[in-house]
Amino acid sequence: MNDHTPLGCNAAPVLKERGQHEVFCGLTGIIWLHRKMQDAFFLVVGSRTCAHLLQSAAGVMIFAEPRFGTAILEEGDLAGLKDANDELDREVARLLERRPDIRQLFLVGSCPSEVIKLDLSRAAERLSQAHAPNVRVLNFSGSGIETTFTQGEDACLASMVPELASTDAANLLLVGALPDVVEDQARALLSDLGIDNVQVLPGRRADQDPEVGPNTRYALLQPFLGDTAGALDKRGAQRIAAPFPFGEEGTTLWLKAVADAFGIEADHFDRVTAAPRARARKAVAAAAQTLSGKRIFFMPDSQLELPLARFLTRECGMEAVEVGTPFLHRAIMEPELDLLPGGARLSEGQDVEKQLDRVRADQPDLTVCGLGLANPLESEGLTTKWAIELVFTPVHFYEQAGDLAGLFARPVRRKALLAAQPAEVTP
Repeated sequence: MNDHTPLGCNAAPVLKERGQHEVFCGLTGIIWLHRKMQDAFFLVVGSRTCAHLLQSAAGVMIFAEPRFGTAILEEGDLAGLKDANDELDREVARLLERRPDIRQLFLVGSCPSEVIKLDLSRAAERLSQAHAPNVRVLNFSGSGIETTFTQGEDACLASMVPELASTDAANLLLVGALPDVVEDQARALLSDLGIDNVQVLPGRRADQDPEVGPNTRYALLQPFLGDTAGALDKRGAQRIAAPFPFGEEGTTLWLKAVADAFGIEADHFDRVTAAPRARARKAVAAAAQTLSGKRIFFMPDSQLELPLARFLTRECGMEAVEVGTPFLHRAIMEPELDLLPGGARLSEGQDVEKQLDRVRADQPDLTVCGLGLANPLESEGLTTKWAIELVFTPVHFYEQAGDLAGLFARPVRRKALLAAQPAEVTP
């Protein structure tokens, strides 16, 4: 399962589907971004529905003061009876007066703001000038129109790249928002390898944002950051192509690609990674006993599907029946496709009714899907895993490899336990 020889899924045909899709919108990314960026505020320009989504998804009590909010568009704004820009300027001024700790303010577009063609990019420029130098105002779209929910982070980080300071120094840039403890683990591994000039996008605070230049090498931490990668390429940075750091194998190959880019000797690399690799293999093996031989079907949801399918098939012994992804970015996913065992059906985009028909026909042991599809499939006797949980849970690098495998093993074990229980007899 840990043979690193490419198995050649790159040439496999891809079923392209365009139809009804079931996903959260890009506003969902604010839930983890506002926790990561400690002096940023995300102001959604949207409807009450947008506000309810964020409040319920974040689980924030009504008396808490998080780093996000919604400037609600009323009927007058939507009908053009009010000047939405004047109202936005007023609300931003009130917000910054009440929250002087804010150093970065993101104006986040939504379906309603895009429908009425509210130009938030010009609003961000105007407000940046008005509140400089204390606050930098940027904008990105969190709209759910023809997008999936992880693209909210991609749009946010891509909006930051043009504003990053320039440098000619050689540095490593890690791209993607991770929980602080996981980021610290990655930094420690890289430091042990001898790579010290490491920066992260996004930084935890505005004064920790990275510098970018022609000698910057960057490695993606998340597979859904295609626009951010394109923006970094325009700044002259060079991407390190690698599988993503999920599981022992993915983490090792990701670290090895970075180490090779910085001229780290193979013997030193092996010494540094030997102990954490062994821990990861042992942790994954416990869950693999449950998963080995089981068949898995990925509905398109988060763009994590290909790396996860690679991890589960190669390290946990599962068989991938179908691997669906909202968007297949060939340049970024090539290392994953090289490793993914042949035989899996690959699909891009979504036509939910057709995919549900295939799930029912295939009868997999586990289906990874969105919340809206999980309960109906469970009612039909299928075992499911919520795709969004894989984004909210720490799953990267060696120390989380066992936890990642466990996320898939738990629903399979639960199904086995329920099946073993005697049926309740009602008199």
